[in-house]
Amino acid sequence: MLKYELVVIGGGPAGLSAAVEAYEQGVRKILILERDKELGGILNQCIHNGFGLHRFKEELTGPEYSLRYIDLVKDTTIETLTDTMVLEISEQKVVRAISAERGYMEIEAKAVVFSMGCRERTRGAIQLQGDRPAGVFTAGTAQRFINMEGYMPGKRVVILGSGDIGLIMARRMTFEGAKVEAVCELMPYSNGLTRNIVQCLDDYDIPLMLSHTIVKVHGKARVEGVTIAKVDENFKPIPESFKRIDCDTVLLSVGLIPENEITQNAGIAVDTRTSGPKVGELRQTEMEGVFACGNVVHVHDLVDFVSEEGALSGKGVAKYLKGELETTPNFSTANSDGIGYVVPQTVNLSNVDDQVTFYMRVRSVYDKHIVRAYQGDTLIAEKKERKFLPAEMVNFKIKKEILANLADGEIRFVVEEV
Repeated sequence: MLKYELVVIGGGPAGLSAAVEAYEQGVRKILILERDKELGGILNQCIHNGFGLHRFKEELTGPEYSLRYIDLVKDTTIETLTDTMVLEISEQKVVRAISAERGYMEIEAKAVVFSMGCRERTRGAIQLQGDRPAGVFTAGTAQRFINMEGYMPGKRVVILGSGDIGLIMARRMTFEGAKVEAVCELMPYSNGLTRNIVQCLDDYDIPLMLSHTIVKVHGKARVEGVTIAKVDENFKPIPESFKRIDCDTVLLSVGLIPENEITQNAGIAVDTRTSGPKVGELRQTEMEGVFACGNVVHVHDLVDFVSEEGALSGKGVAKYLKGELETTPNFSTANSDGIGYVVPQTVNLSNVDDQVTFYMRVRSVYDKHIVRAYQGDTLIAEKKERKFLPAEMVNFKIKKEILANLADGEIRFVVEEV
């Protein structure tokens, strides 16, 4: 049986960052398992720029960003196995995997990092009516076809959902000569970053139709059009607003789901709010020696924060292998009015260097509001922004010295009017 100190499942930005940080902290026997043929994860198909502004203070493309970490891995003794699918992990942290080249493998690990990322919701997940003609893609699939496979998915496009991938694909399809008729968004606000709305839609006169959805896809062999409709406050289509748009392609950008089948099969608790495992300040899960980071924990808006979280898990692994990781939490976190979720779910102050970054998302659009952290009725810290948007993750930092003056218990986050 193969034996490693650390096995990282997933060779995208989170896994690469976790492995590099663990190595820098003194862990030497590390193996990264990646199911794709190359390291880099979804970044390999993201040839647009905008990555790395926080991490490297540069504007990089996706492949350029991932190459920074791949080069760091190459400068170490970290081993990698690509084209390898992990099947499961046992209670004893035996990782079972399979590949065409090596066949079935059992790998004994002292520690494991989950960094499997997330996947897109499909047409079936949203029960989109109509037949099953060719021409309906998730936005990420269309992106891979254009940027990596060299295929053009269609020429006249309607996009459902205004997540960042959908917005970026609206621009990408336009670059390649397609006509994007509209981007329909069920919610009364966009689910993409503001910069992507401006750079990908406004700059190309692509209409964003808020509070609209596709109610039916037309066509038998190939998409011939869609019927769209305005929705009411309960998200039900308003019949009087039905309108047909002729098109040959529908792209779906209707949400991402963390890939946690391995996590759940291992018996690790998953937070229903994030669909990812519950984690501590160094991304330790409830299973001893197993850590999780990146989009498998919660869906991020910027890859820079994915890498940041990967580094935290790398530090956690090093502490765990040295027997220095404290596991009993001092604090649990709770989302109150206006907050959708908070990560991490627990904090042990002994494992914190100087501050804890709490990642969270608000439930709606808030002007003239503030996010505050309380213990009981005591205000601990607050964060001001010009506007809070569900599409933009809130990074809420609290200094260790502030937390050290609190009694153990619950920290509650809430959105309040200024």
